[in-house]
Amino acid sequence: MSTAPIPATDAGSPSPAATAETPRRSARRKTSHLKEVPQSRELRDSLRRRCEEVAARLDKSVPLTKDQMEQVARRTLEEAGLPEGYVGWAMVMLSTAFWKDSVAATDPSRRLFLLPHCLKHAEGCPAEYDQFGMDCKRCGACSIADFRSEAEARGYRVLVAEGSPVVMKIIVSGYVDAIVGVACLNVLEKAIDKILLAGIPCMAVPLLSSDCRNTSVDEDWVAEMIRTEYRPAKRRTRTYVHLMRAAADLFQPESLQRIIPPLRCESIPELPAGDDPLAGVDPIAATEVIAYDFLARGGKHSRPFITLAAYDALTGDRCTGEGGEEHTAEISDSVRRAAMSIETFHKASLVHDDIEDDDAYRYGQPALHHRYGLPTAINVGDYLIGMGYRLVSREAGTLGSETTADILDNLAAAHMRLAEGQGAELIWRDARDKRLKPIDALKVYALKTSPAFEAALYSGIRLAGDASGYVEAIRNFSRNLGVAFQILNDLGDWSGDSDNKLMAAGDVLGGRPTVLWALALAGLDEDGQNELLGTVAEDSPLSDAQQVATVRRLYERSGAFDAARRLVDKHQQRAEAVADEIDNEPLRRLLYFLVDTVLERPSEAAPPVVPLALPS
Repeated sequence: MSTAPIPATDAGSPSPAATAETPRRSARRKTSHLKEVPQSRELRDSLRRRCEEVAARLDKSVPLTKDQMEQVARRTLEEAGLPEGYVGWAMVMLSTAFWKDSVAATDPSRRLFLLPHCLKHAEGCPAEYDQFGMDCKRCGACSIADFRSEAEARGYRVLVAEGSPVVMKIIVSGYVDAIVGVACLNVLEKAIDKILLAGIPCMAVPLLSSDCRNTSVDEDWVAEMIRTEYRPAKRRTRTYVHLMRAAADLFQPESLQRIIPPLRCESIPELPAGDDPLAGVDPIAATEVIAYDFLARGGKHSRPFITLAAYDALTGDRCTGEGGEEHTAEISDSVRRAAMSIETFHKASLVHDDIEDDDAYRYGQPALHHRYGLPTAINVGDYLIGMGYRLVSREAGTLGSETTADILDNLAAAHMRLAEGQGAELIWRDARDKRLKPIDALKVYALKTSPAFEAALYSGIRLAGDASGYVEAIRNFSRNLGVAFQILNDLGDWSGDSDNKLMAAGDVLGGRPTVLWALALAGLDEDGQNELLGTVAEDSPLSDAQQVATVRRLYERSGAFDAARRLVDKHQQRAEAVADEIDNEPLRRLLYFLVDTVLERPSEAAPPVVPLALPS
């Protein structure tokens, strides 16, 4: 397991909490017992002051990980003689104190004030909702309107909503640079990984309960937080926000138009919804138009971000530090096109995957083969592959022939491995014998998912210079990250995915091989195995709902879900071990960041673990 130091600043003698080396804790843990709120105001005030004193001695040059923050919170509670149950609450106080200067250095017009629905009075609330949250009518029945009015008077953008996805979307879109908010500890726990690890300044006041109806908060703390006065920062904490924005911006229509000018159209038309989206489009240009539309449609853009961030890590780490926005703008179009090529290959694979699996939706809209027909979708996927290679090959004059050849060779190898993995999946899907060993499922995963991470990392490093010293480490890291990511994706398939396919248990209904299926077969007796195999037999009398219910029951009986989560832990630990050995500190930090964000997962019940005490 890796360790990451938490150094102190130069001011004063550091406490043990500020100098500890914090083990990265990969294993799933039950965290509900760590979300108690101190009941008395006196105790909350006292613990808050302690957290502010500890945070003042922490090195603020880089964001703290969630594990680091937890270890500091635990030591702070130990020194105060307070119970472990306050860990979550103390983490929020520490984080708020850690980021206070950065929030203060953000103009109020660039701050987002986030409020929860549950502060409203549930009975008779006249507010309406849209995709971004609640539109408060300022009826005077609760404190939301008061908080909102003051925040807006100071220039804040205000949102009444829950959860981190919409907040991350707003941040990455470039509308705001810092967040202040109110939420229960459950919501704050879910948000802390993505928002804080990315280096987004954030302050919060926890709700006094998690009942989700008519709850309360220390209102004077909220008012104090809103009134945080603007003052220039003495120092800046490193952040990936500018690189995230740069990656997302690559696929905005205006950026696509500038960086990869279309060959058949003077400008890229916006395709309307409806039965005939290509009405009026020149047939020769139609493939290009659909491809550009699909590139701009959605996605997390994690692969081009990885390429840009790896490139930056090897060229001075300037985009994450002071003046990061200006340095990000200086990245050449040649590097941007290489980063975009990874996304075009990824999008091509999604088009073809959706066809092969006959998935109905992608990014919350009909999949391309449902919208335009099967032949057109196949052709668009092929077009995107050609576009990906062209984005790199045309840059040989700028990047140099050797650099271009190395990147193209790596991309081709990744493309072939991905096709091998997909081919193995299709052959298993169409076979009559549905038995599968876990090791074979993991081999498919390593081929299908890992190459994209490897290609993105390698391209970024090779764009910066000689990558030969990193090849083996990148391959091992990507293999373990990709396998863990795919297992988490399989687990998520049992709850649906609002960003993607919108249907739970799609892998089972689609007949795709998964490690869950293999683990269930390995964990069941002969009768259980036969029952599981019978659910996907051609002559099975089960409806889709009965099939899913039966498979879920057998998965639970076999322990497949828990075994899969343990596999995630194992591969995450292996990825972290590779990161531990990277000498380049910015690159090592990026790999840790990828582990913590790509392998994001909710806290789940698990066997208790021994708390990790901080050394004195």
